[in-house]
Formats: sequence, C-alpha cells, structure tokens
Amino acid sequence: MFKKNLLLAGLALLSWPAFAQENKLTYWLTDPANNILFKKETLTNDLSKSAPTITIDVSQKYQSIDGFGFALTSGSTTHLMNMSPAKRSALLHELFSVDGSNIGTSYLRISIGASDLSDHVFTYDDMPDGNTDEKLEHFDLGPDKTNVIPALKEILAINPSIKILGSPWSPPSWMKTNNDSRGGMLKPEYYETYAQYFVKYIQQMKAAGIRIDAITIQNEPLHPGNNPSLLMPAPDQAEFIKNHLGPAFEKNHIDAKIIIYDHNADRPDYPILILSDPKAAKYIDGSAFHLYGGKIEALSDVHNAFPNKNIYFTEQWVGAPGNLERDLSEHIKNLVIGATRNWSHNVIEWNLAADPENKPYTDRGGCDRCLGAITIDKDEVKRNPAYYVVAHSAKFVRPGSVRVASNEPDSLPNVAFKTASGKTVLIVLNTAKASQTFNIQLSKNKYSATLNAGAVATYIF
Repeated sequence: MFKKNLLLAGLALLSWPAFAQENKLTYWLTDPANNILFKKETLTNDLSKSAPTITIDVSQKYQSIDGFGFALTSGSTTHLMNMSPAKRSALLHELFSVDGSNIGTSYLRISIGASDLSDHVFTYDDMPDGNTDEKLEHFDLGPDKTNVIPALKEILAINPSIKILGSPWSPPSWMKTNNDSRGGMLKPEYYETYAQYFVKYIQQMKAAGIRIDAITIQNEPLHPGNNPSLLMPAPDQAEFIKNHLGPAFEKNHIDAKIIIYDHNADRPDYPILILSDPKAAKYIDGSAFHLYGGKIEALSDVHNAFPNKNIYFTEQWVGAPGNLERDLSEHIKNLVIGATRNWSHNVIEWNLAADPENKPYTDRGGCDRCLGAITIDKDEVKRNPAYYVVAHSAKFVRPGSVRVASNEPDSLPNVAFKTASGKTVLIVLNTAKASQTFNIQLSKNKYSATLNAGAVATYIF
C-alpha cells in the first residue's frame, strides 16, 4: 500500500509542470516607453477583483479575416531586389513566415502600373504623344518584370496562399481627358478598352505565376493630385463596372473580386451610391477604405446599408520620421481594432519599404514623407511602427479567422478572433496615461494582466 501511494505521489509531481503550463497564457508585448519590441511573455492564471474585465464571447461571430499586411510598391521591391540574396531571403522569411518570431504577413496590395512610390511613372501600355492603342497590342507588364514579379515569386515560395490586391493609380495617359498621368478623367470612349486592360493584367500576372485575388477600380478616385492619379466620380465608376468591367470579367472567366471606392472614410456616400445600382452591384464584392479623412465607424455605415457586401481597409501611412509610441497606438486603435470592429476583412499598411530618404517617389505629388514599415539601406534593415502594427495582428490572426465578441472597458480598446486552428486571440491596447491592470475572461479561463501606458499586447488562448 505504501509503494502504491508513493507511486501516485510521484506521478502527481511529474504531472505538475504540465498542469502549470496549461494555466499559462502566452502573449506578445510591444511597450514603446520601455523599449520592449514584440517580445513573447506569459501570464499565469489569476484574477484581480478590483480591475475591469474584458470578456470574450466566441459564440458571437462576425466577419472572417483575409489577412493583415502591407502595400508592396514597386519602390519596395526595388530595395528588396537590391539586397544580397542571403539578406533578402532572411528578411522575407521574417516578414512572411509564422514560425519563431517571424511576423506572418498575410496580405499584400500592389499597384497596377506605377504608384506615387515608384521611381518613375508608367503604365502597361504607354504610347508616344498623339498615339493610341485601342486593341492593347502593346500591352506589357514591362517594369514589373524587373523587381515586382521576382519579389512576389520569392514571397509566394514562402507563403503560397498570400492574398494579393491590385490597385491602379492611373490608366494610360492616352485614355484620359488631359493626356497626363496626373489627374484628368477616363474618357468614356475608352471604358471598354480599360476594362480589357484589367483583364490582360490579371491574365498576364497569372501567366507569370501570380494570382490576383482582387482589384480596386481606382486608388483614391476623389484625389487627382498625386502623380499618377485619376478623378473618377461615383457615377462614372458605377457605369464602368456595370457596362464594361463586370461583363468583361464574366466573359473572360476572371474570378478576381471587384472592390469599389478605395478612399477615405469621410465619403461613405460614394460606395453606397454605386451599391444602390443593382446592375453594378451584382459584379461587386465590396468597398475599400483609407482613413486620412472621416471616422472608422463609417465602414459600419456601408456594411449596415449593404450587409451582403464586404468591407476592406487598404491604406494608411506612417509619416516620416515616425514615432513608435504615437503611431503604434493610433494604428492599433484605429486600424487593427477599429477597422476590424467595423467589419473589415483585412488591414493594409502603406507601405512595406523605403530607403533612409523615403525614396523612391514620383515628381509632382509623390509622397516624400511616407515611412516604410521597414527602412532598407543596402543590406541594413530598420523596423518602423507599421512593422509592429502588422506583427501584432498578422502572426496570430491567420486568414480564415473570425472576429468574435468582446466588450471594451474604458481606455482598453480591443478586438478578439477565433482562428481556424481553434485558438482564441485578443489584441489589447492601453490608451490611458498610466498603467492599467485588467482581467481577461474566456469561458472558465480567467487571467489578470497589466499593460503600461501606450503598450499593446496580443494574447493567445
């Protein structure tokens, strides 16, 4: 009998570390004031009776998540491809793998032709002044073959399922009213030609081994001041989709999603007007937003008006030189938490990479103050605020996750997700001016956590 009791006691002691491990909660912390940058930590089971409680309810489900990531501009790919192969490979694995401390970027936005963060302006069918190419006989992916496509192929080798969104800044100048890459409008007589331009783009990218999951019709259609850019009012976009682009995609069996608007949250009337046209709406997957104007809650206004159409968040910049404490808090609160709580399926930061002088950018309106998520100086890499914003979401909230309910105590904005693998993820920001202790409750699991002012943590159950 003595030996049996001794054996049971021994087994209990052996099982204690496993039991203790089960009652620990893993989380990743960024605390700018204390120079803690995306560090893995653990909490033990505990509860503070005097603290506010964030309660997660996984039974209340909302939208699925497509991913979190960056705009991969042609300028970004130029810097990447100029790195030594070994350094580039290490950086791409850090950005796109999920193992270890790699951040698991899961969504990319690329420009269809040049953006204002390219080293020069181009489209895929540029013609000499006075010439046109209505049959698109000269269409060619051209400059993208040098850096964009090679970089994407290396990324796809790491994450073959990453979603890619394409957005144009301008059609070829010969299609426009001002015959200029900056501003102007798309001539109605070229609506059909421009629809075929999108078709050729998607087909040729597919032939190069790159699947375009979705396209927006026009980056910032109400801001014709960048170079390149285009003014495209809502009625024009509706006309283009319902009578030209939608039928062209249908005829050519193009399965890329058509996403409208792609501009600030101050004009929800723009996508609502287009979606109110049933002939246009039947081709449209959803609406995309930026947040240089308006409030993030406007995304819910569009969702509530058309709950069968999806919401996306496709761009927000960090201004150089960057301030981690300020920028991390603003972007986690407004984008990672704010956009997803307002039905967005993704969050994209602008942009992945620039050099120490924020180059390249175009003349006549290119962004000379856009700070990359990383700064690349030959083979040297500096990680900036947007890097940590995406790290806290992309690594843990993988594509196929679903947003679930959680309450928001004062000064503790947060958002929760259930992953496809069965984990629950909670992202919390402390917006108070002092540290806060709070409880986290998920079913019968209860924990007490503390965050310093301005700190963000991602908790994984």
